[in-house]
Amino acid sequence: MNKLSFMRHGVIILFFLLIIIAAAVAAPHNSEDVVIATIDVKSVAAPIHPYVYGMFTELLGNIFERGLWAEMLSDRKFFYPVDTTKNLTPVNTRRFQNRWRPVGGVEAVAMDRENSYVGEHTPVVQLAGSKPRGIQQSGLAVRAGKQYSGRVVLAGDGDARVTVSLVWAVDPDDKQTISVFPLTDDYLKYPFMLTAGADCDSATLVITGTGEGSYRIGAVSLMRADNIQGFRSDIIALLRELDSGIYRWPGGNMLAGYDWRDGIGDIDKRPPRYDHAWNAVESNDVGTEEFIVLCELLNIDPYFCVNIGFGDAYSAAQWVEYVNGSQDTPMGRIRALNGHPEPYEVEWWGIGNEMYGEWQLGYMSIEHYILKHNMFARAMRDVDPTIKLIASGATPFETSTTARHHRKPLPARLPYEFGSRQDWTGQLLAHCTDNIDFMAEHLYPVTTQAFDADSQKFVPVDDPIVDQVRRVPNRVKAVAESWKHYVKTIPGLEKKNITFALDEWTGGGWRSGFVRTLCAAAGLHEMFRHSDIITMGGYTAVTSNVRFTETDACYTAVGLLFKLYRHHLGTLPLSVSGDAPQHPVKGTIGVDRTAVTSGSDTYPLDIVAALTADRKTVTVAVMNPTEIARRVDLRFKGANLRDEVRRYQIAVQDLMVHNVPGQDPQIVIEETTWNELPDDLRVAPYSITLYEFMVK
Repeated sequence: MNKLSFMRHGVIILFFLLIIIAAAVAAPHNSEDVVIATIDVKSVAAPIHPYVYGMFTELLGNIFERGLWAEMLSDRKFFYPVDTTKNLTPVNTRRFQNRWRPVGGVEAVAMDRENSYVGEHTPVVQLAGSKPRGIQQSGLAVRAGKQYSGRVVLAGDGDARVTVSLVWAVDPDDKQTISVFPLTDDYLKYPFMLTAGADCDSATLVITGTGEGSYRIGAVSLMRADNIQGFRSDIIALLRELDSGIYRWPGGNMLAGYDWRDGIGDIDKRPPRYDHAWNAVESNDVGTEEFIVLCELLNIDPYFCVNIGFGDAYSAAQWVEYVNGSQDTPMGRIRALNGHPEPYEVEWWGIGNEMYGEWQLGYMSIEHYILKHNMFARAMRDVDPTIKLIASGATPFETSTTARHHRKPLPARLPYEFGSRQDWTGQLLAHCTDNIDFMAEHLYPVTTQAFDADSQKFVPVDDPIVDQVRRVPNRVKAVAESWKHYVKTIPGLEKKNITFALDEWTGGGWRSGFVRTLCAAAGLHEMFRHSDIITMGGYTAVTSNVRFTETDACYTAVGLLFKLYRHHLGTLPLSVSGDAPQHPVKGTIGVDRTAVTSGSDTYPLDIVAALTADRKTVTVAVMNPTEIARRVDLRFKGANLRDEVRRYQIAVQDLMVHNVPGQDPQIVIEETTWNELPDDLRVAPYSITLYEFMVK
């Protein structure tokens, strides 16, 4: 071989070596790859606050109505007329809406607007001798042998004979009936108890009368008899196990049109109101007292939000007085008359919700919002100086990502600048810090979209799940990045004891199966990494933790995740290092990307670690968003561990599998104990795994 041929062969060999090396670098990880993570047990960060596991609730959809609240009837106070029309006017976007229908002909029922019991009108039934006339509602789910407690508010002529029946089959004789007698000119409440004779998902409650004259129906209620102070006992049992720390209420978008006075006093006399934010009817059955009862049942703290949209500072201060004032105060006296003489001593109060958004009732400019926030804060603290206030801010990351909802041309190109009129958090911190304890931020990243700076639009992206999941913790990290900017640019801010409340956050979409759980885990991990800045959460929404039908309830994968971390992850975050940084995802820095990507340097896994409060256990949580198993080599600095390891794992083979109420669960927390320290750990595909290592 001559010199030239040798050189040519050398070049060819070098070329193929480069191809092999490049292929090795570009090749995806396989199950034999080992992810190295070093846990520094001596590097302890600020404690994880239990409020990070908090939940967001709203008088929306079926969170309470036909959800946590045990009421089975729709429109039990007759917002809509009792007739045979097909469509509801105005529309009602709530799911599972049953209708009241007349019994005995359309002419049997009229709506009385002159002498309404509650709301705008009350059904009046004209009697026709022995022919039964009244109202009925079908579509109720009952189970054989189960008892159902109810009441009906009635007034009428003395010789009217009214009965209440639960019909559980096509045969009208398959029913239980109780009689209500006598009626009076004044409304009275008549309690009743009914027992279902068979399983039925389309049972009917029938209220009819015979005789002469007429009778009026003010309100009707029907609940499972095993309810706990009005809440479904099965759902309460599940939520109590989550130990969520804090719940936020009552909203949400509907907050800007909510009047807290509609939610106190006699529950049957609380008027049903139309919610113009969600185009739905709010019964107001769950009000101030009911929400506090819920928090007491779950052993968590209540967090109230006041209406700064269509509301006013005086009304907000009155609500604080109603909740926290002594019974010597005007509002405290009303609370005492409503059955609770002692103040509730609620500490956490939020002022408004997303008022930067054009979708909000009472939307206003940031200049006006600053004035209004300070007015509300001063009025509320004049009533109770001890309360903690949460401001409804929005960093440029939030106002940028929610720009997709704007109905008008955007005021500026994205990303929005810090210090601009679109930087609501920056403006509030510059002008309202004396009236702020927490700053709210809402996180609703769309995991299958990325912002394109050239077109100024969010565009669909076909990313692998590992990248989709990363968009949620990136938004969490954006809060920490924003805070660092504010501290540098706003004089005196660093000395203020202000932290963030991510009191609405989620990711992965509403119906994206286990991907949503992976997103939630990644989001929590990033909050733990910034425990000095983020001290409250509010996962959207509390009902994401449970699936339920009218008769059964079970945990979702998200609920199992929150339960696992709350009970088994330590509270003192530890430093986790590795040699595989997370990959950046598509998007635009300042809108849906951070300058430095989120997560641990353990790609494609995301790992967090924390000591328990007694420092006797090191806990390590590993999120695997890939379709193959991964091996993890955990190395510990600063601690000697015992030969005992406990593992908890939530894993699925099919991303769309879910638990079904009333059936054996498909997703569970699997627990395993080992009596020796493994050389490395195998992490299942599509899984969240938590390890407990005992310290010697």
